[in-house]
Amino acid sequence: MTALTLSTAAVPGLRADAIVVGVAKGTNGPVVAPGAEAVDAAYDGGLADVLETLGASGGEGEVTKVPAPSGFKAPLILAVGLGAAAEKGAGYGAEALRRAAGVAARALVGAKKAAFALPLADAADAGAVGEGALLGAYSFDAYKENGKDAKGRGGKAPLADVVLLGGKPRDRAYKAAVERAAAVGEELNRARDLINMPPNDLTPAAFAALAQDAAKLHGLKIQVLDEKALTKGGYGGILGVGSGSAATPRLVKLSYTSSKAKKHLALVGKGITYDSGGISLKPAGHNETMKCDMSGAAAVFATVVAAARLGLEVNVTGWLALAENMPSGTAVRPGDVLRMFSGKTVEVLNTDAEGRLVLADALWAASQEKPDAIVDVATLTGAMMLALGSRTFGIMANDEAFRGAIHEAAAAAGEESWPMPLPEHLRKGMDSQVADIANMGERMGGGLVAGLFLREFVGEGITWAHLDIAGPAFNEGGPFGYTPKGGTGSAVRTLVRLAELAAAGELS
Repeated sequence: MTALTLSTAAVPGLRADAIVVGVAKGTNGPVVAPGAEAVDAAYDGGLADVLETLGASGGEGEVTKVPAPSGFKAPLILAVGLGAAAEKGAGYGAEALRRAAGVAARALVGAKKAAFALPLADAADAGAVGEGALLGAYSFDAYKENGKDAKGRGGKAPLADVVLLGGKPRDRAYKAAVERAAAVGEELNRARDLINMPPNDLTPAAFAALAQDAAKLHGLKIQVLDEKALTKGGYGGILGVGSGSAATPRLVKLSYTSSKAKKHLALVGKGITYDSGGISLKPAGHNETMKCDMSGAAAVFATVVAAARLGLEVNVTGWLALAENMPSGTAVRPGDVLRMFSGKTVEVLNTDAEGRLVLADALWAASQEKPDAIVDVATLTGAMMLALGSRTFGIMANDEAFRGAIHEAAAAAGEESWPMPLPEHLRKGMDSQVADIANMGERMGGGLVAGLFLREFVGEGITWAHLDIAGPAFNEGGPFGYTPKGGTGSAVRTLVRLAELAAAGELS
């Protein structure tokens, strides 16, 4: 686990493997960003010229390495691009700092210690740099023997120690910002670990056991409903989806409570630990990454633990709807009718539209506690990926103001999102001749249809939103910024920000 500390040490005498500085894209070439004054002075004010000679422009994500000046204890200067230079008197945005720190941390894999001399205008900037560095330093090597890959090549450990220069170690705001960065970064990386785990190890029961371990460690309340309890309770959606697998389903309720809380936020996560599509089997080429179909539950899990670590003055309840969707002689079939926990019946027209079935039961269970708001998170539809691409999640809600608040929270947290509608005319497409509703509707607008289906299982008068993270939850391309290949931990930062707003009384 990467350590994160603040320091006021002088750069030349600092013992580290590298000093990280920022360089921006100016109108006449690269510009050395604030924070690197001591480094620039050691080059007689010519660091920008040296970097330009080596081909650096200051563009976002760019990395340039140069030997450290004579007299420095660190052997290397790593310049990372920040993008466009800030206007005079203005600072660099939190996301630009976050991404630059992430790029630098990825470039320093194998290093033990690095000092980050990036521009810090205030404590929030320190938090952004710290968060980006922790997320960029992430790696998942649990299944590589002795740190080696399949070809026997030795792996390098992630950056072990991040020191933030220019901050104020004794300042309360700076200390809080770094502590927050550590809690959010570490819990988001926990979500990434869960998403990257192979499905033969992360079954619903195994996921529930990990939640129990975390609950014990962080003082959370937990309730796990196994197959017998689900049957007794009438959770037809979760049971139906899990009926084709030898790995039986679970519904986990994970609760953080604060004695000073005035708001209660319920979070519901889709936790399909592997999605084959069931009887409506996915075509070849679409199964390889389906271990990531529990990303919503991972995000909810990480958020509840982060809220506990931060001591937020809000009650946060996480509902993890866990099942494995497999084809077998006992699997639910197209044409079957399930009686949900709410009492409504659902005609299953496509067993690969299973996420909405487990969420429906969990949404109704969450509604029974009358929280102030419910947010569900799910890798729900390919249609949302077609609409918004691979880096943006969609937001639907039964309240426009709440949808807007989540969109703003995501932006503040550094996550890309977009408000989506719930057109009433699409509801008719889910009418069923044999049940109260079908789990499929019109093909066009499929992501919106899924949102309309979920809305049917939210208790009356409860504010609700649905986040479809199908696009950004799993990165199949190369790493970028602080985002690795594989599980990303999408929505964790947005949910934590939402919990903070609720704690501060800023969420209506």
